[in-house]
Amino acid sequence: MSREELIALTRALMAENAALKAEVAQLRERVAKLERLVSRNSGNSGMPPSADDLPGRKKPKDRTTGSAGRRRPGKQPGAEGRALAWSDDVDERDVIDHYPQGPCGCGADLTSAADLGVTAAHQQIEVPLVVARRFQHNLHTVACRCGAVHTAPRPAGVSSAPVGLGVNLQAWCVYLLVVHAVPVHRCAELVASPTGAQPSPGFVHGLIGRAAAAVAAANARIRMLLTLAYVVSCDETPLRVGPKKAKRYLLVACTELLACTELLTWYMLGGRDLETFKRFVLADLTGVVVHDRYQNYDAADLGERDHQLCVAHLIRDLEDCAETYPCAHWPRQLQMALRGLIHAANLARRQGKDAIPSGTLAMFTKMFRGGVAVGLSEVKRIPGPARTVTQPVGRVLLEVLRDRAGDVLRFAHDLRIPPTSNQAERDLRSAKTQQKISGRLRSERHTRHRYAVRGYLSTAIKHGLDVMTVLRDALLGKLWIPPDPATA
Repeated sequence: MSREELIALTRALMAENAALKAEVAQLRERVAKLERLVSRNSGNSGMPPSADDLPGRKKPKDRTTGSAGRRRPGKQPGAEGRALAWSDDVDERDVIDHYPQGPCGCGADLTSAADLGVTAAHQQIEVPLVVARRFQHNLHTVACRCGAVHTAPRPAGVSSAPVGLGVNLQAWCVYLLVVHAVPVHRCAELVASPTGAQPSPGFVHGLIGRAAAAVAAANARIRMLLTLAYVVSCDETPLRVGPKKAKRYLLVACTELLACTELLTWYMLGGRDLETFKRFVLADLTGVVVHDRYQNYDAADLGERDHQLCVAHLIRDLEDCAETYPCAHWPRQLQMALRGLIHAANLARRQGKDAIPSGTLAMFTKMFRGGVAVGLSEVKRIPGPARTVTQPVGRVLLEVLRDRAGDVLRFAHDLRIPPTSNQAERDLRSAKTQQKISGRLRSERHTRHRYAVRGYLSTAIKHGLDVMTVLRDALLGKLWIPPDPATA
């Protein structure tokens, strides 16, 4: 080959090599993204634990990090035990005496043997068999001596139709539908099997709307009380409702016992956009909002308020950083600091203290700020606009911990504020269960009714009320309404 041909071939090979290097770099970046996607689990992201068992998914590491460690399943040390207690208040009609039967070894019949008294007694809690009974309400008309005619009014809860289902059965159906996410047809079958009553699926389905109308005044009261609460936890979860491929979001605002005497739950169905958040209760809240730092919670259109960023979400994100940078110490240090502050706050509450001891608070705060500083020095920001430049794993998180340290550590300075939005997540768990059972809820209107009833019942349960009694009374028009905090 001539010199010119060799030069041309060399240039061609160099160009090809450069193209291959660029392609390899792109493939490496793509593989890294795929590996990171597969490595997501409930321990280092917001994915639910049910997704950990998906094929190819990396399971979270079973480790005990920091002072808190991983909580073991079952009853926790120091937790209050429960057992069936003996009762001396037993109806005489429910006392059953048992005597030996048959012949004695001597041949005498034990029926005529002398009773020496009770040797052992066993109490058993049993549920009587439930059978639906048919009651007929006759409305009489009477004539007064003056000639006026009066007809007895129909009792509360009695249908205007000639034949209907009673309030107890209606309340049971709503309870199964709303609290336990039983589908409509299965609910009708479940009611029919033990009782003999035969409610139609259409009748059962319509009960949710009736119950929602019955509790509307209480839900308005719950929303008003939320606006006065010192701390409100908020969260949202996707929900498949309506036409195929349509997705809505269920938003929840709730309180817990740390800061409020009123334990409340309120739901709203909508999107995850700012307009939905404006219609939500957020714009009217006056207290601290605990949330997962989704951007709309910080929107200027919703007004100024104090925030508490969910520490559980931060600890999961730090776990992601620890797996991404296995040689770095700052992710574990930050996790230890946050867990230590949570433990110190819980311990101070149990001991009846108003604040975390100053020495403990100073130690963990210094550990927190030091971990943030080291992390920022090791994970450098890539220059460029946020829309086009992806920052390294953990960089944005570290900037949040630096710039919003007050919103991260607010719970450590005020024991009335919970460190996490776990209560809101617990109040959304029923929606996720419903989604797994039903797949897609057909009607958006009935879904709104469902969670209107759910919010009311959740609030009643948190107040220690019997859910069936509260639901039955609501259907009868005797609605329980959360009391004013000043009189509670």
